[in-house]
Amino acid sequence: MTEIHSPRGPKTHEPTAGQTVGPFFAYGTEYDRMHQVAFPHSPGSVVLGGRVFDGAGAPVPDAMIEIWSRDADGAIPRARGAFRRDDHTFTGFGRAFSDDDGTWEFWTRNPGTLDGSAAFYAVIVYARGLPDKLHTRVYLPDDEAALAADPLLSSLETDERATLVATRQPDGSLQHDFRLQGDNETVFLQFAPGGEDARGER
Repeated sequence: MTEIHSPRGPKTHEPTAGQTVGPFFAYGTEYDRMHQVAFPHSPGSVVLGGRVFDGAGAPVPDAMIEIWSRDADGAIPRARGAFRRDDHTFTGFGRAFSDDDGTWEFWTRNPGTLDGSAAFYAVIVYARGLPDKLHTRVYLPDDEAALAADPLLSSLETDERATLVATRQPDGSLQHDFRLQGDNETVFLQFAPGGEDARGER
């Protein structure tokens, strides 16, 4: 082995952490009622919420969560202007930040499907400490047969599958947590440009 000696002598600085995508500042990413994909308390609206945790189980503040879904009838939203909030147009897209407790929340609708397949929200998580954004899904828990037949879920172990299925609360809302590392780490998906993405589209 050849030993290389630097003319400047040994390094005197400790290695630094790699560049990450967070923490995020609201400037340039927030817009009016961005977490209201559906108008609150309108017919068919539902709350989808949860928390973000790091590998040590601590809540992650200022994580940015983006969701996209089909409408309740399974139709793909085609309305122009995903950032528009006119209280009636459903664009399917929303963005929210976690607070100091790692809590995030959306007003949206239960996504539907046209072929009886398992319904889900496509999700992207951005958070401090991550080298890149993370893609995942949040499935509705209501149709066990559809969940059992889903190609992605059926390819996972039981504990992995549980990280992608939300819990329906007595009031009809959906609860789901994202765990970035460690025990019960959320299953994250590789985004393949030109292939099937987290939304299940090409």
